Amino acid sequence: MHGFVVVANRVPVDATPGGLVSALEPIARRAGGAWVGWIGSPDERVEPFEHNGVYIRPVALSDEDVDRYYEGQSNSTLWPLFHDGVEPATHRRAWRVAYEAVNRRFAEAAAEVAAEGATVWVHDYQLLLVPGMLRAARPDLRIGFFLHIPFPPVELFMQLPRRADFVRGLLGADLVGFQHPLAAQNFLRLTAQLLGLRPDGDRVEYDGRTVTARAFPISIDVDEIDRLAADPKVQAESRRLREELGGDRRALLLGVDRLDYTKGIEQRIEAYGELLAAGTIGNEEAVLVQVATPSRERVVQYQQLRERVEREVGRINGEFGDVGRAPVHYLFQSRSRAELVALYLAADVMLVTPLRDGMNLVAKEYVAARRDELGALVLSEFTGAAAELDGAFPVNPYDVDDLERAITSAMRAEPVELSRRMRRMREYVRTHDVGRWAADFLKTLSG
Repeated sequence: MHGFVVVANRVPVDATPGGLVSALEPIARRAGGAWVGWIGSPDERVEPFEHNGVYIRPVALSDEDVDRYYEGQSNSTLWPLFHDGVEPATHRRAWRVAYEAVNRRFAEAAAEVAAEGATVWVHDYQLLLVPGMLRAARPDLRIGFFLHIPFPPVELFMQLPRRADFVRGLLGADLVGFQHPLAAQNFLRLTAQLLGLRPDGDRVEYDGRTVTARAFPISIDVDEIDRLAADPKVQAESRRLREELGGDRRALLLGVDRLDYTKGIEQRIEAYGELLAAGTIGNEEAVLVQVATPSRERVVQYQQLRERVEREVGRINGEFGDVGRAPVHYLFQSRSRAELVALYLAADVMLVTPLRDGMNLVAKEYVAARRDELGALVLSEFTGAAAELDGAFPVNPYDVDDLERAITSAMRAEPVELSRRMRRMREYVRTHDVGRWAADFLKTLSG
């Protein structure tokens, strides 16, 4: 039995752990804690095991579970709806049934490994029902929930079938955390509208308990990014990349995203193409590198997005390129953290232009990597990071004209201005890293 339990869709066994694992695994290890999650392969049953000092309790998912709970309800219903309906959400009863069944499986696994009075931290949109289910089974637990993606406005959330069940599920937690204060307000408004509750500030009474809803903007492992940026091998790779792409003669613009329709990749590439077409910038003056990490390849919307992006890249390169010099280098592949940091160091302008994003950690990684205090960040107004990184060049990614203005402003800003902006952002990121995020959340949860 364990006094601290993390519940997340995936277990922390990837070769290159993300920010969530970097933040929570050390806490779980020090506490002799447990981690409940899916191993990542359908129809694979794995016995509990220890990994890096953390007890791993796998939850098995069948191929049908992956299709209905994960790719269906989680990623074809909740994901688009919670991202402002950038793509229409699909609603299917069979997906909802599977989602509830899998959430119950996660809750039962957490209840099984949690000690009396333990702290359990549940994560993200795949597990919205788990806090309520866990509360019903184990009222002795201290339960926190954190949503890593945006939480939609009331008007959008109301489209969700069985919408009150999702609100009740979250109310099973003692503390519900969001990326942005407005998201917490949206949730509290829903408790009033759907359940007739009476929120007071950031709290609401439910079922004889006080539930707190508050913003805890997530961050990155700054020390890890800084170590990589100082690595001579990474710096050498950065210099090689710059030289291959035109050296100091061409400004290097960089996008790093999962290939997802929320990330604004199409609009970004369209704006770059228009700048080339208008002669505002030339192929000899700049180059765009777009890393698009494969994502949810079995989902139709993602297959269609890939086709559209690759078609547009081909058109731009065919129309404006030259032998040995393409205006857009498109990489549909995953890159290691070290490879990404090398790209961050090489890039003159980082383009982070999602149509909607809970936070966007790429923006913070770029800032943390720029030990030279140079480089420019073009940042969508519709990211959580925009509220924190005030040295960025803000942009409305829906407005192609505004995208073009932000790109050219960032490219042509004076080094003194860029350094001033970057210093301000780096100071913020250094003092608000992922460790502070986790500590703030758990301190609030502990009361």
